[in-house]
Amino acid sequence: MTQTLAKRRAADHLVDLLEAQGCSHIFGVPGESYLPILDALHGREDRLRFVTCRQEGGAAMAAEAHGKLTGRPGICMVTRGPGATNASAGVHVGFQDSTPMIIFIGQVARHMVEREAFQEMDYRRVFGQMAKWVAQIEDASRLQEYVTRAFRVAMSGRPGPVVLALPEDMLYDEITPPPAPRRVAPARFQPSPDAMAALQARLAAAERPLVMAGGGGWTPRAMEGLARFAEAQGLPVTVSLRCQSLMENDHPNYVGHFGVAPTPYLIRALDACDLLIVIGPRLGEMTTQGYTLLESPVPSRALAHVFPAGEELGRVYEPELALVADMESFCCAAAEWAPAKPGAFEARTDALKAEYEDFTDPSGLPDDPLAGHFAHLAEILPRDAIVCNGAGNYASWLHRFYRFRGAGTQLAPTSGSMGYGLPAAVAAAITQPEREVYAIAGDGCFMMTCQEMATAAHHGLNLTILVIDNARYGTIRAHQEREYPGRVSGTALTNPDFCAFARSFGAHAARAEGLDAFKMALTEARTRGGLNLIELPLAPDVLAPGVRLSVL
Repeated sequence: MTQTLAKRRAADHLVDLLEAQGCSHIFGVPGESYLPILDALHGREDRLRFVTCRQEGGAAMAAEAHGKLTGRPGICMVTRGPGATNASAGVHVGFQDSTPMIIFIGQVARHMVEREAFQEMDYRRVFGQMAKWVAQIEDASRLQEYVTRAFRVAMSGRPGPVVLALPEDMLYDEITPPPAPRRVAPARFQPSPDAMAALQARLAAAERPLVMAGGGGWTPRAMEGLARFAEAQGLPVTVSLRCQSLMENDHPNYVGHFGVAPTPYLIRALDACDLLIVIGPRLGEMTTQGYTLLESPVPSRALAHVFPAGEELGRVYEPELALVADMESFCCAAAEWAPAKPGAFEARTDALKAEYEDFTDPSGLPDDPLAGHFAHLAEILPRDAIVCNGAGNYASWLHRFYRFRGAGTQLAPTSGSMGYGLPAAVAAAITQPEREVYAIAGDGCFMMTCQEMATAAHHGLNLTILVIDNARYGTIRAHQEREYPGRVSGTALTNPDFCAFARSFGAHAARAEGLDAFKMALTEARTRGGLNLIELPLAPDVLAPGVRLSVL
């Protein structure tokens, strides 16, 4: 007697596939173009939770932050047309930050394609430059093929976003599902033995080596391997833009980060080094100060570049040694090396660590209005607290004076996207509710995604928002003063009462003028839990740590 296999609606099969890959959350805004998926999620809330956001850009940023935290693709679902274009902000973050994520977009029915139907777009063209792979699933019987491939593409090599369009009529199709899929694991790329031997020899010949870590694709084992490699060799370790949680900032080998603004002692260290070992960063514009810290195409000092995708090596800077490897494979292998030159590099590492300590000591800027705030945060927050931020001059205080002390404690966009901090904090509070979560934002940055406070309130999240309010787009104003002194245009802001705004969502709120008031407000927020906002007013002439308009 022949057994008849059970049929399954395509939408149900898609949700089954996400569960099989271990997905726990979907961030999205509901839309009519994928109603069958919303129906398929009904009753599965204990296993796969749909997090209803208030704008697709916030949903995509939250999914990207989820991918950063977990190392597996953050999932976002949005509707066609305007929903997709709103979500593109988060997709761009995922691409430039090398974060695994998958965006499912509703699409017009198959028989309407190429008629410019309601909200129809060709997503291969829309997302072609900001995703690793863009596809449209026309045949429901191939759902499993597409979805498992999407997970593999998103996590392997240089991680990044995948976009899958779902024609709405396809989601109603009845199919016979294939056997259950295997859970996809990221592919590992072991560095070649010859390249590793060459790097060992080059390190043994060096006098002033420097390590720069960063980029995406880091795992806890990779970070532990990086620390052991640095310890064994006595190497100073820097990190690229907004990658400060890759190594405990209190570690004796950690000496600082290459950020948007120049860090004088690190620039001197880079100028003096004779071997730069780059593990993970692309060596992009921000980290290299507009491609000026290293000469292109051939740097004057020896460059060893480790990256998980061969096509990136030599894109801007020709390395003396190019190693194609994922971060975990390289760092764990390098951690086993015997010291190349026992004790030879430690004095320089100690000197750079001392310069880092001096640079990040708030007492060096006694009149600065915010340095003490972020040093206080570092003193009292638990080691595993998650701190999120978007873009703006306000972030320079956080990145200089806060100490990141554990994996997954920093969520920040290397793409420089404003509005990222609050959606990222929403994702963090949902994904890891046992940890303290903080969103740091300027007034302009906060207002770009402030509607996600409703998401935090709706889902009963525990997080605290710090809004630094100077009533202007501070970064652009600083650029204006440099290029067109005294000619202010387009950078002044009129803001709401941020505390009243927060209270309208049921949050607790306080305006803290001065360090003592901030300490009290923060203590109360931590004791109380729930949703909190602390407004920190900042004088309009303050631009960055130690920098005011009056001295430009």
